[in-house]
Amino acid sequence: MTNTLDNSGFEELFGGATLMAILRGMGAERSLAVSTTAWDLGIDVVELPIQSESDIEALRVVAAAGRERGKIVGAGTVVSTEHVAQAADAGAAFTVSPGLDLDVVRASHDAGLLSLPGVATPSEVQLALKSGLTWLKAFPASVLGTPWLSAMQGPFPQAQFVTTGGMSAANAGEYLRAGARVVAVGSALEDPAQLPLLADLLESKNRP
Repeated sequence: MTNTLDNSGFEELFGGATLMAILRGMGAERSLAVSTTAWDLGIDVVELPIQSESDIEALRVVAAAGRERGKIVGAGTVVSTEHVAQAADAGAAFTVSPGLDLDVVRASHDAGLLSLPGVATPSEVQLALKSGLTWLKAFPASVLGTPWLSAMQGPFPQAQFVTTGGMSAANAGEYLRAGARVVAVGSALEDPAQLPLLADLLESKNRP
C-alpha cells in the first residue's frame, strides 16, 4: 500500500534552517511586524497558531506578505479538520499540531499542506513513523528536555524533531546540539536582547 502521509517535504521547506518563528495571538498588524523582524533576521519560516477569527485574519495577512517575499508561512495549533480548511483558505503552506491526530494529518495532505504533528512519547513517535511521518514536533520541548531528544535518536534515528514550547535564544543552541533539527522561538523575537543571540545561532549554522 502506498503511504500517503509522507511529510519529508519539510526537509526542503526548512532548507537547512535551524530556527522557525511562532507568533501567537498577536493580531494582524503586530504579527506582520514581528514576521518582518524574523524574515529580516534570516528566519524564513513562520508559524501562526489559529485559535480565533483574529488569528486566521493575521495568518491571511502574513501569508500574503510572505508570498511577496518568498517566505513560508504555516498555521499552528491545528487540532481539527475544520482548522485545516481554515488554514488552507488563509494561504498557509503547512499545519502544525500539538498532538498526533492522523485525521488532521490526512486532511492537511489532501489540502496540499505539509503536516507537522506533535509527539511527546516513544509510542507517538513510533506511530507517526509507521504512518510515514518523519518530521515531528517535540512538544512541550522545555518539559521533555534535551535528554528526551537524545533518547529518541537511538530507536528512531530517522525522526527529525522540531522543538516547540519554552524555547529561547538562551536554550536553542542546547536543543540543536541535542539533536533537534529546528527550534521554534516566539517571544524571543520581541526581546531586543535576544535578537543578536538568535542571529548568532543562524550564522553559526553557516560557518565551516
